[in-house]
Amino acid sequence: MSAQGIPNTIERQIEIAAPIERVWALVSGPGWWINEGEIREHEIEQAEGHAVVHDETHGAFPIETIELREPVYASFRWLASHDGEHGSAHIPTVVEFTLEPSDRGVMVRVVETGFAAGDEADAAARAAAHRDNSQGWDIELTAARAHLERV
Repeated sequence: MSAQGIPNTIERQIEIAAPIERVWALVSGPGWWINEGEIREHEIEQAEGHAVVHDETHGAFPIETIELREPVYASFRWLASHDGEHGSAHIPTVVEFTLEPSDRGVMVRVVETGFAAGDEADAAARAAAHRDNSQGWDIELTAARAHLERV
């Protein structure tokens, strides 16, 4: 936890009754989690070592792929937006997905870190991002399960 009392990490997990290859195909793509609780296609453009994920509702998000270890681990970094209009996207957090075989299919674990780093000036934005993303991961993982189990 930071000096401002902001937790640094969000951790969530969900079990998905689907083959690991299908789950990997979703979680290894940058920005799949940007949506309204239902998995949808995004336009993704490549720009100077990162992807820009375009969402029809939320706008454009620069995301760097850090590491892909098929089919068990994917990590991404939100990059600072140039115009600062994307809410929590301007907080440069790292998002990691770990996949493990389970009795029903695959256990998907997400860990997002980086909320505590910063100074007093951006403490309110970092606290809001942590709160919003904490709720968001519950929604996005549920959407991933519904999408992957339906396919």
